[in-house]
Amino acid sequence: MLMDTNQLKILSKDPDGLLTYEYLANHIGECVPEDINMLIDNMQKVDLNGQFCASAARYLHAIDPEGYEPAIRRLVELAIDKDRLHVYLPELTCAIYGEDYADKAEKLCAADNNFRRIYKRLCPSSVI
Repeated sequence: MLMDTNQLKILSKDPDGLLTYEYLANHIGECVPEDINMLIDNMQKVDLNGQFCASAARYLHAIDPEGYEPAIRRLVELAIDKDRLHVYLPELTCAIYGEDYADKAEKLCAADNNFRRIYKRLCPSSVI
């Protein structure tokens, strides 16, 4: 299903990203990739602190990490940029990379730019 212009108009007035996240969660089985991209575009505009970008990334990762990989990657990038106080990054990191992410940090840093960026923020004194 491709989102209609009325729904996009409503979501464009989303004050913080919650409406957009709820739409994604409630319609995930109906969303085509273009819908997901439009929803992420909207979150990019309205989610000022990264809370709902991080939540959407965790949600999509829980459903189908490989199928939604491009969307997850983009949402994680947005969460990194927006979560300046690192409120949502720790939970996001555990959800995406596993509770043991610190044990495999060197390998993850080499393979995944998003992980490297998160790890540098969460562990600034690390030598990695």
